[in-house]
Amino acid sequence: MNRLSEWLPDRLDGKVRLVAWLSFIAETMIIATGGAVRLTGSGLGCPTWPTCTADSLVPTEELDYHSLIEFGNRMMTGVVGIIALVLFVLVWRIRAERRDLFTLAFIVGAGVVAQAIVGGITVWTGLNPFIVGFHYVSSLVLVCVSAAFIARMDQSPGPRERAVPGWYAGLTHATSAVLVITIVFGVLTTGSGPHSGDTDAGRTGFDSELLEHVHAWPGYALLALTLALAAAAWQLRLPTLRWALALLAVELVQVTIGLIQARSGLPPLLVGVHMVLAALTAAAMTVVVLRIKRPVGTPQSQSETPAAASAR
Repeated sequence: MNRLSEWLPDRLDGKVRLVAWLSFIAETMIIATGGAVRLTGSGLGCPTWPTCTADSLVPTEELDYHSLIEFGNRMMTGVVGIIALVLFVLVWRIRAERRDLFTLAFIVGAGVVAQAIVGGITVWTGLNPFIVGFHYVSSLVLVCVSAAFIARMDQSPGPRERAVPGWYAGLTHATSAVLVITIVFGVLTTGSGPHSGDTDAGRTGFDSELLEHVHAWPGYALLALTLALAAAAWQLRLPTLRWALALLAVELVQVTIGLIQARSGLPPLLVGVHMVLAALTAAAMTVVVLRIKRPVGTPQSQSETPAAASAR
């Protein structure tokens, strides 16, 4: 035990950074594999949980390729869990001075366990669309927490103060709220659409065509608000600039994919890409929100103009 403790890093080193990025990538990839399960109609490829069948932990010869796809996603959960556990162990020794990172690592680890249980419930309920939607949103949250860990690694711990004008902080929070609304309506739209995950799975019963339009409205508002965030950050040279531009770029691709898929009959591949891009959008938004504050006592950035400082 002492040898393990001595091996663990006493500061943020390359091992922590590498595993943190691996955790973020894995959390994003499991959204892709989960989407593949649903979009290929493999949601009940393994009809029971936690085993694949009542008598076998793994797919049997009697099952088809849907079982392999579903079981592959379950195995991906194990990969995500192992990476989360490694990250948690790596920050154990610095938990006192970096309680923020320790807490975020714990949330990811506990979230992976909770997600596995929710995944089992989706199987037990025959892919109830509301539970499937909750499962997806929970995965998005874990992606955001993983992104927050990466964003906080290069910042000092302790109290934080606003690093942008008050109106800009308000605009940022309003943009994040619109993003949440966009995601919620996107999940409801998917839950009423054709990709149920299995031919016998139920749908929400909502009008999917109407929801497509309702989902698009906050999506366009989100794009306009993000453009305003990026333009203001550029003009005032705020610390959010780089990530506001990244957020804007992801949203432009996301809107383009959304328009194409809506006009081409919702091809599964584009729907899957749309799901992953939503996760990346949420991750970028998370970092933008974190960048509106900085550790107390941090010198004013040389890139911040007097206009930005006086606006505070």
